[in-house]
Amino acid sequence: MYDFDELAAFADVMTTGSLTRSAQKLGLAKSTLSRRISQLETRLGQPLLRRQANRLIPTEAGLLFHHYCTELLALAAHSHEALAELREEISGKVTLEVHGALARGWMAGVVDAFLTRHPKVELTLHTRETPPTKMHSNSVHIWLGATHECGLNQERLGHLTRGLYANPSYLANAGYPQHPSELEEHAWIDLLDSASSGLLLHHTHHDDFLFHAPRSRLRVDLTVLQIDAIAYGQGIGLLPHWMVEKREQHHPGDLVSCLPGWEPAPLPITMLYAYGHHSRRVNALLTFLREQVPAAWQTHHSIVNAN
Repeated sequence: MYDFDELAAFADVMTTGSLTRSAQKLGLAKSTLSRRISQLETRLGQPLLRRQANRLIPTEAGLLFHHYCTELLALAAHSHEALAELREEISGKVTLEVHGALARGWMAGVVDAFLTRHPKVELTLHTRETPPTKMHSNSVHIWLGATHECGLNQERLGHLTRGLYANPSYLANAGYPQHPSELEEHAWIDLLDSASSGLLLHHTHHDDFLFHAPRSRLRVDLTVLQIDAIAYGQGIGLLPHWMVEKREQHHPGDLVSCLPGWEPAPLPITMLYAYGHHSRRVNALLTFLREQVPAAWQTHHSIVNAN
């Protein structure tokens, strides 16, 4: 069994190369520090340090053991932190990153309710339109769309079905399309060229149609800008039904469905977070987000189910 005071003494001298500097840093007598390292060497049966000029440098055994020593000290620190959390309320800093399409209609109320439930938690909220590749252990991300292997745990929360929408005034001037093949005659409002490689549209009573969007006069990189451009009459675009319903609650009549019944595959909504042990504040956030998933995210449109 190791003595952690001895491990800490050895680890610090490995950093400073000096008994004097380490003793000052740790607030110990130099003789006490030297004795702890000697006791560790006796326990291991091998010398860990040797003097060269004015520095202490590791032996081969010291280099090897230093790796394990560092891991042992880190494990001890994590265990103390975990035990300390059990004695305290859920508190501390946590980061939540949310896809921009979900921020306006869902996140504001969720964040307010979470902070009310856990008044000692400090939450940092970011919106983003690009998927994460790595994350800090105290962060959670909600992504809309396809995901790829990124070294994170991926938990599916639901799906958003989508449809084609435009402003009534735009359709009054440009005409109502009767079939997806007529979309090429209309102005297209694209989100990051999302339809540039072709958009497969499904219908319960018609064959699938692969729509190749015309070059968009307006391409935007934020979902909120796309939905505003469509609502202001700039053209036709593809939007999640759930987002349109939320907007219509505050701006009724801005958006109407084009080609109802024609839809692409739904977009998955995924919660991403680091593998392994989580702090209580992260576990609290994960649990709370699962509780707040709207029922609409769990319901696939009948058109999608039929295919």
